[in-house]
Amino acid sequence: MYRTSGAPIELQLPPEDRESAPFTGWTRAHWEAVADHWLLGLRPHTSPGHAAVLPPASRLSVSGRRSDGLEGFARSFLAASARIAGARGADPENHAEWYAAGLAAAVEPGGPEAWAHAADTRRAPVEGPAQPIVEASAVAFGLALSREWLWDRLDEGVRQRLGAWLAHHASLQAWDNNWLLFTAITEAFCDSAGIPVARPHAEADVERVESWYLGDGWYNDGPLETQGRALDHYNSWVIHPYLWMWYRLRGDRAPADRRARYRERLAAFAGSYSRLFAPDGSPLFLGRSLAYRTAVLAGPWAAALEGVSPLAPGATRRLASGTMRYFTDRGAGSTGPLALGWTTGEYLPMVQGYSGPGSPYWAGIGMLGLSAPADHPLWTEPEQPQPSERNDTPATVALPDLGWLVATSRRHGVVRVVNHGTDHTRPGAAAPTGEGYGPVYARLGYTTHTSPGFGQAWSDGADGHLALVDAWERATTRGAIGGFAVRGEDVAASWHQPFIGGRALPGARVVTASVLHADAEVRCHLVDAPEGWTVREGGTLVATEAAEKPSLPAGGAAWAGDDRWRSVLAPLAGWSGARAETLPYGAVTPLGGGAEVPVLWAAGRPEGGRGVHVSVHAL
Repeated sequence: MYRTSGAPIELQLPPEDRESAPFTGWTRAHWEAVADHWLLGLRPHTSPGHAAVLPPASRLSVSGRRSDGLEGFARSFLAASARIAGARGADPENHAEWYAAGLAAAVEPGGPEAWAHAADTRRAPVEGPAQPIVEASAVAFGLALSREWLWDRLDEGVRQRLGAWLAHHASLQAWDNNWLLFTAITEAFCDSAGIPVARPHAEADVERVESWYLGDGWYNDGPLETQGRALDHYNSWVIHPYLWMWYRLRGDRAPADRRARYRERLAAFAGSYSRLFAPDGSPLFLGRSLAYRTAVLAGPWAAALEGVSPLAPGATRRLASGTMRYFTDRGAGSTGPLALGWTTGEYLPMVQGYSGPGSPYWAGIGMLGLSAPADHPLWTEPEQPQPSERNDTPATVALPDLGWLVATSRRHGVVRVVNHGTDHTRPGAAAPTGEGYGPVYARLGYTTHTSPGFGQAWSDGADGHLALVDAWERATTRGAIGGFAVRGEDVAASWHQPFIGGRALPGARVVTASVLHADAEVRCHLVDAPEGWTVREGGTLVATEAAEKPSLPAGGAAWAGDDRWRSVLAPLAGWSGARAETLPYGAVTPLGGGAEVPVLWAAGRPEGGRGVHVSVHAL
């Protein structure tokens, strides 16, 4: 069914312009070149009528082949719609015509590519709301963005059939998290186009999502009682851009006070979220669905397009171009379709079961800025520094409603988050252990230049974690955050109950306080441990290419890494007689090569009771 001809073409970029873009050298022409390269690179992997796109991958999603083909079309349409809208009718690569043909084939009555059959009947049905809800929203979002150049020019019969397909998905009930915005945006587009929806519920769903607001511009991804504290990039690649589009589609029909409140929250988000990008463009490695990569840019673009961003237009573009260049320079989408990974190739341990070959093209919503015309200030004003490279912004900032401290190293260009506020774990339960979940939520710290360890590194429980270890070397995991506090700009604390084998360890409790100083973090652990359990603490896991390990430094400290990055863990108090070592691993991160983590082992086995262990962490 799918065309697979054509050798990969390497990305060709125009010359850098260091006058208008002194930080990245990138102009609008670079963005257009990347968008065209991504979209043209998918055409050899499409069905004859263009309604399905299935780039090469070593596995399908749990939803099956037909659903994955719809996913590839819908998600790549996010980039195409921004490209079409911003070009204002100029379309040398015929993106509008190509996607219009795909939409027509998708709703052809009884057609072989009809989306009405976008479920694989050879597989057991997926429990709960079906994946096409998401893809319908991407189609609706893209049609709203490019309406004048695509939707308005479709054949009337195609519009009617496509509208009916969208209306059906708008009427469905989605999962009780960010998915509520998928049906909401589809319903809002249908309403704006005069398409009736049988069971409208967008108003209530949007109001429910907005009830999950925490502060600092951030929303929890679902109810706290069922999702725990679920804070991640979904704020930028779904919640904020979708709310932005929803209010845009509703126009004057949305209550003025709610729209004003949302604009304030969007502005706050752009301000706090922009602190999470390093000067070299690397975003924070935290949370699930990280194969979406440049979708992290959708929130900052939305704030700029709405005119509420605290960043100057040139600073927004500098941040966005830095991140897009970070990924393209490392091969993501440069010589072939975007893979299920972080930089160039696949790295399936970090990928969730719902992700298929076309999933990475949610990255296209990160091209939202291209929907602005070439004469918009986002593209005409010179680049300005982003927050992580400005000397007039503090190196450390607290996000107290999130339970986070954000620190930028002026010396090394690393941004790190001290995490006392997100776990994506139901209160009272163990840290998530599902595919690709535990490592990206349960750690005490995340950075822009390291990845948590997957596979064996996660099951060992040493990476960025204080564990209790029994005589059989079974390590406890971090349970749900029991409570947290943030004081000033440099102190945060939380507590959890350690779990072992999926159950809480009786008599065990760990309270951890973090104190930031310069480029270091001091962690103070108050540990209640039952008899026979040893305390072990791990530092930040780092990818490494070094073949030989030099001797450990004096003073009982441990370190890991090579000439690129070095993770240091040193005892300060409560570690008398402790043993320091480095645990080596294979390819347990998507950053390539091997990996290592420094650890400290407390001397002997406690007889039970309470102890305090203080250490310093540095990268």
